Amino acid sequence: MTENLKHSLDSISSSHSPHRPSKISKTTDDLSDDEQQQQQQQQPESMSQRPGIQRYLLAIEYIGTRFSGSQQQSNCRTVVGVLEEAFHKFIGQPVSMFCSSRTDAGVHALSNVCHVDVERISKRKPGEVLEPHEPAVVKRAVNHFLQKNEGDVMVIDVRSVPANFHARYKAQERTYFYRLLSGAETLSTFEKDRAWHVPEELNLRAMQEACKVLVGHHDFSSFRAAGCQAKSPIRTLDELNVSEVVSTPCFPSIMERKQNNLGEDPHAGTNKSETDPPPSFNGGADLGFGLRKKHRCFVVTARARAFLYHQVEVRLLVGVLKAVGTGDLKVPDVERILNAKTVTAASPMAPACGLYLGHVKYDLP
Repeated sequence: MTENLKHSLDSISSSHSPHRPSKISKTTDDLSDDEQQQQQQQQPESMSQRPGIQRYLLAIEYIGTRFSGSQQQSNCRTVVGVLEEAFHKFIGQPVSMFCSSRTDAGVHALSNVCHVDVERISKRKPGEVLEPHEPAVVKRAVNHFLQKNEGDVMVIDVRSVPANFHARYKAQERTYFYRLLSGAETLSTFEKDRAWHVPEELNLRAMQEACKVLVGHHDFSSFRAAGCQAKSPIRTLDELNVSEVVSTPCFPSIMERKQNNLGEDPHAGTNKSETDPPPSFNGGADLGFGLRKKHRCFVVTARARAFLYHQVEVRLLVGVLKAVGTGDLKVPDVERILNAKTVTAASPMAPACGLYLGHVKYDLP
């Protein structure tokens, strides 16, 4: 730990515990736009409106494999629980963390967002309120303690925000990614719990056509889980598409290294279509002993202001798209499922391991 960080920790008192804000029964993932605005107006006056308390907005990344979801639960390891523990060690007093989006067990985040209220009390002069920590100090200190707890969560950005800025209710849209790895080969150890392994070949063009049916303003009852508390299944899906990308982790082959060294464009003069595999796909190549075939990697992107019941809606959407990709469903079947307005019409839900919360958009002050 650096001297600056030690100095910051030494100046914190452990004798004061702030009042915990009231809990919120629903997340924005479960609420319509009107419901979100109504909930925000009904929120009680925040404790961070008192002098000396600073609200911080944190962007965090995590591997969801060893978590029982993001939200605090008794007797379970959760993302919020680990973050609150790290903050407690940093400032010497308990805090309450509120996330923009709940993620279920096994779901990952490239960037989820939380807010937390922190009061900095002097350790040398108990009761004396000090100036709030700079965001860079908060990031460095909290990451220090997180790395001592499995290291599967990291704070990637911190910003000071006004007392009324709420990570959930100020969110304008959320983007999720889902990774599928296609190919008969056994999934690499490096990809375990990071993607959905689909042994069959996937038809990219068919999946893209199916996305056109689902994107837009619809009744998504067919993609609504039984536990959904939202008053209305009507949602606007602003973006839904499938892309084929380079499979990761990716290391250059001998041919790619030679081409790069010679300054050649390995795809110059080729006439590739949308359904052709990316250049790194070597499914038909004889690689030699000890070299693994790479899977084809597909990423589904789903973007909306709010989704139904956490991310179950996204996983059900991916389940249908995968069935279209394998040929078990046709594009007209997707419209039939959407119009059925019952979850029993949808294909089996995609597993949690391939889902990533990618980005939460705000109009930051």
